[in-house]
Amino acid sequence: MEPVTDFLRSLGAYLARQRWYAGDSAPEVVQIRVDEEINGLRHLLVDADGATYQLLLARHDNEHPPDFLQRHNHADLSGWHDALADSDASLNLLDLVVGGTEQAQRARPLGAEQSNSSVVYDERLILKLFRRISPGPNPEVEVTEGLARVGFPHVAAPVAVWRRQGTDLAVVQPFLVGATDGWSLALTSLRDLLADGPEDPAEAGGDFAAEARRLGQLTAEMHLGLADAFGTTEAEVGAWADSVAAQLDRHGVIGGDEVVAAVRAAAEGGRAIRAHGDFHLGQVLRTDTGWYVLDFEGEPTRPVEERMAPASPLKDVTGMLRSLQYAGAVALSERAKGTNTDRLAAQAESWEARNRSAYMSGYFGVDGINALLPTDPRPLLRGLELEKAAYELGYERAYRPHWAEIPRAAIDRLLCG
Repeated sequence: MEPVTDFLRSLGAYLARQRWYAGDSAPEVVQIRVDEEINGLRHLLVDADGATYQLLLARHDNEHPPDFLQRHNHADLSGWHDALADSDASLNLLDLVVGGTEQAQRARPLGAEQSNSSVVYDERLILKLFRRISPGPNPEVEVTEGLARVGFPHVAAPVAVWRRQGTDLAVVQPFLVGATDGWSLALTSLRDLLADGPEDPAEAGGDFAAEARRLGQLTAEMHLGLADAFGTTEAEVGAWADSVAAQLDRHGVIGGDEVVAAVRAAAEGGRAIRAHGDFHLGQVLRTDTGWYVLDFEGEPTRPVEERMAPASPLKDVTGMLRSLQYAGAVALSERAKGTNTDRLAAQAESWEARNRSAYMSGYFGVDGINALLPTDPRPLLRGLELEKAAYELGYERAYRPHWAEIPRAAIDRLLCG
């Protein structure tokens, strides 16, 4: 290998081009913790701006780079390239992780995700390489293994895990062929309704309510499985109220004192469990055999310890409720460009209300779920949804200001009771 000092000159700029890199610009200092050759690949663990990142690279000739780098120019690192953009190198990676227990002929990379990168093999297996590395188990691996162990069937249980010194580096899971994510199905339903559909979404051909109800049932069954796999603890109502208040203050939301006080005054908050942590329509897939839940890593911008901390099951519920409002608002923005704006807005609001109701009906209708919840869940549910909307407002202001009105409308509604 070339001297590390030469390699470091380009490594910072390379990291800054990656979607999974957390910094806003190239790091000033990059340190290589691990640099080894394994199974024909160069494996790196790199410290930059307070985080550790994982890279797997393959070598190429700078004068004659492979054709695929023209499609993946973000993968080029001066004579090296991201192995996950290279079919042959990806097959080597699969062999490394599964230890020869699975064979594949074809590999195709998926779009870069926020904290990991994925490759699909023969439309049968998917390998997820974790990019931001923290010591210990990865939440995605730990939770899917735990849920599979207690018999929850709606996750893609790991086929193999690449683990070194107790730290999870990659996982291989079954690939759910032909699956469609909940976000796409919800938008399809809304587009059908808003394209000169009926006033009542129940009468639309693409009514989503039956799926929303099934999603509610799935969420409750997931929470019961998580409680079984990882246990429960006493609710920390005061700490949850403090978290809501801090999020409102952080993003300049005024008028939430009554909501926070209602959370704090709750006689009991139910049980705290190991929750999903980042639950929304994009984290569920509909297959011919039903719904599946994905990505148990939690919100990637939060520290791993915080993501793994016990939380109210209602945190996941509010995440899905917020996603339903987002779907309605996004679909409306696609259509509301003429004189029917008020009618379309009323249809979108009716769609959201119908599917919120269906989702909650499915959730609360599952036997045993009430044992995890407060006797009166409404104050905590309102507080957690307000907290989530405040977080979304800060995010949209920073990255998608044209979407900031979506959480702002939810905040106004929640503050009005």
